[in-house]
Amino acid sequence: MAGTAMSARQDAQHGGSLSSASTSEGTSVRYTPGPGGRPAHSGQPLRVGRPLVVAIDGPSGSGKSSISKEVARRLRLAYLDTGAMYRAVAWDCLERGLDLADGALVEAAARALDLELSTSADAERVVVRGHDVTAAIREPRISSAVSAVATNLGVRDELIRRQRALLAAHGRRMVVEGRDITTVVARDAEVRLLLTASEEARMRRRGAQLGGTQTAEQLHEQVVARDAKDSTVASFTQAADGVFTVDSSDLDFDQTVDAVLGVVHAAVGGRPAGA
Repeated sequence: MAGTAMSARQDAQHGGSLSSASTSEGTSVRYTPGPGGRPAHSGQPLRVGRPLVVAIDGPSGSGKSSISKEVARRLRLAYLDTGAMYRAVAWDCLERGLDLADGALVEAAARALDLELSTSADAERVVVRGHDVTAAIREPRISSAVSAVATNLGVRDELIRRQRALLAAHGRRMVVEGRDITTVVARDAEVRLLLTASEEARMRRRGAQLGGTQTAEQLHEQVVARDAKDSTVASFTQAADGVFTVDSSDLDFDQTVDAVLGVVHAAVGGRPAGA
């Protein structure tokens, strides 16, 4: 691979190996499970008393939310799903009959939004104007509408302000996941990572998440088409310089969690993954 430096190491403690490639786009890390099965990372917190922000970006269906929650549990960090904030704005606009094409109106709605958001990986809860919308914001109608909100630059400015405030309120000890976390929201994070997967794997996962209720065309709209729209205002398809990449296409849930934790441990240990 021209212009690419690659290295690998066997992780005897965790039962797998991490290989890394440094490219013009960033540092790509691939985790390969060992023959002994699932590696076991300890649940001990890292950098106690010091900041530890794990910023995770990725496209739809890459497993960002479920993986990020488990990483937060293992590291005993707070957890922030920034995508839920955009979905909450979309839900609020639709409930109030606002025209999502009216950018100024949607921005005003975001700035005035009364939003409560859980930052615990064990207690997902989203409340808008006193209404629990935790389940409602995951409905297909919100998935279809959220890009109109996420591509509104005024909305992004407001939600980024709120996201940074939440980071500060938790002493900058948090796993934050979304689409512009590594490049905008927390570009100074101790660990920055892009979690990705093949289009086929992402559509399969999203279909399973929705209980098989969506057609192939609907899944394509919610995963591939939405990514195309959102990529006009946020970079989450390629890792920026200094951002690790974990490709989970051929990994199961536990293996993906371990791959991410391997990157975190390597990054805060002062050495690049794979070194």
